[in-house]
Amino acid sequence: MSGRRLDIEVVHAGKERVIVQSYRLEEGARVADALRLAAADPAFAGVEVLHAPAGIFGRLSPGEAPLEDGDRVEIYRPLEADPKVARRVRAAESRRRP
Repeated sequence: MSGRRLDIEVVHAGKERVIVQSYRLEEGARVADALRLAAADPAFAGVEVLHAPAGIFGRLSPGEAPLEDGDRVEIYRPLEADPKVARRVRAAESRRRP
C-alpha cells in the first residue's frame, strides 16, 4: 500500500433529517470500516448503522466491498411498505375513482 488516503462520505436519509458526514480512510478500506466510523460519530446517534443494509452510490454492497476515493456510502432504512403491495393499492384506488 502506498499510504494513500480515501475521502468518502457516509449518508443516511431518515424521515426527519439527512445526515452527511465526510471521513478520510486508508487505502484498502472497506464499507464496514466506513460504517464503524459512522457508528462512533455522534451525528449518527439513533441510527442503526452497523446492521442496516448499506451501499455505494445506490448499489447494495456487502461490508467487505472495497472503497474508492470519492465514494458515498449510503445507509438504507427499512421500507415502510412493500412496493408491490403499494402499487396494487394505488391501482385499485384509481379504478374506484370516477
